[in-house]
Amino acid sequence: MYDAYDGLIFDMDGTILDTEPTHRKAWHLVLAQYGMTFDETAIIGLNGSPTWHIAQVIIASQQSDLDPYRLAEEKTALLKTMLFESVQPLPLIEVVKAYKGRRPMAVGTGSEHSMAVGLLQHLGLLNHFDAIVGADDVKRHKPEPDTFLRCAELMGVPPARCVVFEDADFGIQAARAAGMDAVDVRLL
Repeated sequence: MYDAYDGLIFDMDGTILDTEPTHRKAWHLVLAQYGMTFDETAIIGLNGSPTWHIAQVIIASQQSDLDPYRLAEEKTALLKTMLFESVQPLPLIEVVKAYKGRRPMAVGTGSEHSMAVGLLQHLGLLNHFDAIVGADDVKRHKPEPDTFLRCAELMGVPPARCVVFEDADFGIQAARAAGMDAVDVRLL
C-alpha cells in the first residue's frame, strides 16, 4: 500500500502507541497538586508539541508563575511510572510490521528520545525502526519540519521519497513543510 515510498516515518503518541489517555491522566494528577486544571480539547490541539510547550500553555491559561520546564519534568516523571504499565500498540502498528526490513522506518515524536526508545523497547518494537527522533533531538518542533527532516536524514532517504503517519494537525503541517506526503491516521 505504501510501496511507492522509500522511507516511512511514524509519529508515536496516538499514532502507533495508545499513550494519549495516560498523558492526560498524568497532566491531571500533576496539575491537581497546584490546584490547577486544563481544557482537554485545548491540550489535544497541542498534540505533537514538546511537554514544556504544553506546560507553558497550561500555565498561561491559569495565570500561574510556575516554571514550565519544571512542570514538564514533573509530568514526564509521573508519566514514566504510569505508561509502561498501560501502553498498547494501535492498529497502525500492522503497517510497521508489514514494512519491517522492506523499507527504512523512523519514529519522529514530540516525546523525549529516551521515552520513545523505552516504550518501543518495552513493546518489542524498537528493532523495527532505523531511527528515532525525539523532541530533545531538534531545536524547532512540530509544526516546523525539523523532526521529520532529521528522520529522513538518518534513514538516508530524500524527504520527497518519505511518507509520514500522523494523528495531529501540527504533525501534518510539519510533514508538508518537510516536503513529504502525510497520512492523517485519524481518517483511516
